[in-house]
Amino acid sequence: QVQLVESGGGLVQSGGSLRLSCAASGRTLSNCAMDWFRQAPGKEREFVAAINWSGGTTSYTASVKGRFTISRDNAKNTVYLQMNGLKPEDTAVYYCAAKEGRTIATKDYRMDYWGKGTLVTVSS
Repeated sequence: QVQLVESGGGLVQSGGSLRLSCAASGRTLSNCAMDWFRQAPGKEREFVAAINWSGGTTSYTASVKGRFTISRDNAKNTVYLQMNGLKPEDTAVYYCAAKEGRTIATKDYRMDYWGKGTLVTVSS
């Protein structure tokens, strides 16, 4: 069984930074594309960022471009989301997800494995 565990969430003031981590166990995920999604209170889950198997290709939702950076360390079986210039509208539960195969994907229904989420709260 593949397990994804997110960490690094917390409370931060507007303009601050956080780095989220997603650690995988059960087997290596070096041949998987990795994603971050988020869900704000009362809203639908939305795509945030994705990275392909090698880390050479990334994708971001428009609202986080220039502020968030996704990266991965396959030797550690871990994916990261560096979040800078945080805004109150970034407040959400952030979920790590993985897709079998090397090609990138940005749709939640394409993902094969999910973490349980970590809460990010940005105060004004």
